Amino acid sequence: MKQNNKLIVNDVTKIFSQRIFLSRKYFKAVNKVSLEMNLDIPEVFSLVGESGSGKTTLANLILNIIEPDEGDIFFKGRDITKMKSKKDKMAFMKDVQPVFQDPFESFDPMKKVEVFLYETVSNFEIARKRGQAEAIIEKALGMVGLSFNEVKGKYPGEFSGGQLQRIAIARSLAVGPSILIADEPVSMLDASLRISIVNLFKALKEQQNLSVLYITHDLATAYYVSDRIGVMLRGNLVEVGKAKEILDEPLHPYTQFLKQSVLEPDPDKKKLDILQKQEISATEVGEYQKEGCKFSGRCPKVMDICREKEPGYYESPEKEVMVKCFLYEPS
Repeated sequence: MKQNNKLIVNDVTKIFSQRIFLSRKYFKAVNKVSLEMNLDIPEVFSLVGESGSGKTTLANLILNIIEPDEGDIFFKGRDITKMKSKKDKMAFMKDVQPVFQDPFESFDPMKKVEVFLYETVSNFEIARKRGQAEAIIEKALGMVGLSFNEVKGKYPGEFSGGQLQRIAIARSLAVGPSILIADEPVSMLDASLRISIVNLFKALKEQQNLSVLYITHDLATAYYVSDRIGVMLRGNLVEVGKAKEILDEPLHPYTQFLKQSVLEPDPDKKKLDILQKQEISATEVGEYQKEGCKFSGRCPKVMDICREKEPGYYESPEKEVMVKCFLYEPS
């Protein structure tokens, strides 16, 4: 199978287990998920959903931190789960760089920030001499609106969360990746700082031709920054398509619930956070809802078939959206 310059997640499943007293419970953190990103056409693709929906597990699968129990993940035509040599693994890690949730946990507080930047360039053998390494670091910091002089000689605690997240992104950019996997990169930041990071992702796409897989539970930033969006529910990708088409007029009942859970700016029009009131843990879902659609227990439009079997993917005739719901099964 040859797919040049694409990330292809093909029918991937990841199963975890949890010991409860003398028994062991199994649940699918990711269940038969497929998605595709063409890196020749840079985009910001957002994965959205509640906590426990499988977003971070899917990110770790794509980063090859964990391996799928079923399915395949191809990057630039190669199955990443079958990479054995150190050279192949390093080449993959160089091309697919992570940005983690908490920037303060990404750096050792006892080391100066510049040490991490030099180590990254050195580990990937991008520069042989210190002067060359410094030029690469300066360029990467410039992409995120900083300079080497601003970070030189300083420890992580001397920066704000927003500044440190920019430095973490610069560290990833220093190796020249094709895609960033950004897992909740703004959730630990103040609201005033979030937009600066989100704008940075847009700028990287437009100016550096860099794709971003942006993982978030924040529909507002996803709507603002995304070209396409995938909505995850209990390990399932239930709606995929253009971000504005999905979030302006969501088709899947779960996506509609997500949108309704966003609070109105006007307190007199504040909506009930339905999702919070009806939250069910992943283990409870695995135990009590083994068959059918994972939203059938909360869906106001549930039908008998929803509880009996899992829906397939259906394409909306009006727009370019795939939705996993029997409501859209062609008659």
